[in-house]
Amino acid sequence: MLYSMTGYGKSVVKLPSRDITIEIKSLNSKQLDLSVRIPSVYSSIDGSIRSKIAKLVERGKVEFSMRVENISSSNGACVNIPVIKKYKEQIVDAASEIGAVVPENWFEILLRMPEAITTEVKEVDEEEESAILAGVDEAIEALCKFREQEGAMLQSFFESKLQNIRELLNSVEPYEKERIEKIKARLIENLEKIKEVDYDKNRFEQELIFYIEKLDINEEKLRLDNHLKYFKETMDGKQGQGKKLGFIAQELGREINTMGSKANNAELQRIVVEMKDELEQIKEQVLNVL
Repeated sequence: MLYSMTGYGKSVVKLPSRDITIEIKSLNSKQLDLSVRIPSVYSSIDGSIRSKIAKLVERGKVEFSMRVENISSSNGACVNIPVIKKYKEQIVDAASEIGAVVPENWFEILLRMPEAITTEVKEVDEEEESAILAGVDEAIEALCKFREQEGAMLQSFFESKLQNIRELLNSVEPYEKERIEKIKARLIENLEKIKEVDYDKNRFEQELIFYIEKLDINEEKLRLDNHLKYFKETMDGKQGQGKKLGFIAQELGREINTMGSKANNAELQRIVVEMKDELEQIKEQVLNVL
């Protein structure tokens, strides 16, 4: 079963003095690229958060954040009176020195000055840490479910594209015999145009057989069919197969390209182009697979 690297998870931890919103989102990446943004007061659980994410998320560009909203006066904002007094003295002195008038809304200005308002931070206890880590688990679980849903959509998409390539592969057969006959007829026709040249017909037949063998695409068709089956089997296996599917897609492309170089037939070339188009869509989306 496939899992996508794209996902989003959210949880809200409600504590007596504050609400904490936890968000985690991920995009595709070759390895785990983790960014964690949490308030400094919770730095003691930073390592635990990273460990949980690394264990369950595995791979992707992951952004984790925590937002705190205080709902209790015990953790509310406090006016830093000593700092405000100092700012007031400086404003009055500066206005006097340059001959300016102190504005009527000076108190509002003072409150907007740096460190005029401070927030009393309550020390985090074990109970709060446990509640937050449980919220982290909930957010990660939501992310994983999102990834599972996206993975199911990707699997359905890949199955459709693989079926299209298989149908195109099956459509090759009617043109193969016609292609060989046309090549043979064209060579004989060109030789007959050169009246003054005599040639050994037996040797010509041998060389023709050798030339046609070089244009034979049965091996490529067989390998392409096997790669299509292998891609499907890998999708149905355990999770975390994104890189492997990428390698199989490369092998699919190799066989399709070889068929195109041997085609020597307009209709076969058209089929090969359509195969390449289907495969390119697979390659684009396989980058999102975990």
